[in-house]
Amino acid sequence: MSLPKDPVMLLSVVNTKLRDLYPSLEELAAAEGTTAEEIIEKLAVINYVYDENQNQFS
Repeated sequence: MSLPKDPVMLLSVVNTKLRDLYPSLEELAAAEGTTAEEIIEKLAVINYVYDENQNQFS
C-alpha cells in the first residue's frame, strides 16, 4: 500500500501505522519506500510535527 497524497489522510494512516506496527518513523518510512523527512514535510503543511517520544504526529 502506498501512502496517501492528501495530508489529512496521510496523518491518519501514518499515526495508525506508528501506533500499531512501527516503533519509529524511520522504520515506517523505510517500509513504505520513502523517507522520514518527506513525511515530516508533507505533514508540516497542515501544522503537524513528529513527537519522537510519543511516536506520533500531533
